Amino acid sequence: MDGLPHALILDAPLMDRAPSWQRTLKASIDCVGTGVHSGRRARLAIHPAPAGHGIVFHRSDAGQTIPARFDHVVDTRLCTVLGQPGNPALRVGTVEHVMAALAGQGIDNAVVEIDGPEVPILDGSAAPLVFLLDCAGIVELAAPRSAIEILRPVRVSDGKAFAELRPDRSGRGGLEMALSIDFAAAAIGRQAFSFHLTPDGFRHELARARTFAMAAEIDQLRSAGLARGGSLDNALVVDGDTVLNPGGLRMSDEFVRHKLLDAVGDLALAGAPIHGRFVAHRSGHALNNQLLRALFADASAWRHASPAPLAAVAA
Repeated sequence: MDGLPHALILDAPLMDRAPSWQRTLKASIDCVGTGVHSGRRARLAIHPAPAGHGIVFHRSDAGQTIPARFDHVVDTRLCTVLGQPGNPALRVGTVEHVMAALAGQGIDNAVVEIDGPEVPILDGSAAPLVFLLDCAGIVELAAPRSAIEILRPVRVSDGKAFAELRPDRSGRGGLEMALSIDFAAAAIGRQAFSFHLTPDGFRHELARARTFAMAAEIDQLRSAGLARGGSLDNALVVDGDTVLNPGGLRMSDEFVRHKLLDAVGDLALAGAPIHGRFVAHRSGHALNNQLLRALFADASAWRHASPAPLAAVAA
């Protein structure tokens, strides 16, 4: 526990509550997998970090670090890509699932080490990452957790798609989320899901939902240099009214749950937990990032605040 004074191993019963204290890992943990777009083998390691450090991505092959922040997002085509301004070669792609797992489990401080340009996709969900965090263990640090409190609505849109952050009216604290989708493919159609972000809720409601793609688009994606590592082992593939994966869906509304999982990861790039309500329709990585940029461009729409006491936010 060097560099982590006064750390306390997390008490399991608190996992269904919004954290009031900063968290990090108890120990480092790593895995190896394939990038869904690059098709390259990648080693991912997540290390503890002290209070106030935040989350960063460290490219071990380049010896450089990128903050996990919305203003370092350089691409949102099918995934969220972080980069370093002025250095287009320094990028880390498909960060949304690891960011979702960290945010979903309330981890504020970590070094995410990667030896290439893309985070491994694993099984296409955040469940393997939550398992890794469980294996590493989570500790609470002797430092209060700061939050971003939404003071007035901020909205971005693109045609019928929109994403909005609103003040919290529930009294529960933390982030309330509601998202709907509408796809022409009959296997997906219209779906909606609402969710209150807590470590326990994320684990049981969102973590297992996998990314998905349309069968008709796969050849086009690969010709554009994308989806080279995609397969039925790490993504749901839809062809009209049919899900091509032999095992089918993990839950009937897995598609909208995965879109909400992505939103958790994208919103985690705010740099601190958001206290408010996220409402969106057909939103993706681009709109999620535009929403954070619009929020922080308006100083009257937010403020730094401490979370409500644990007793006030019990699920």
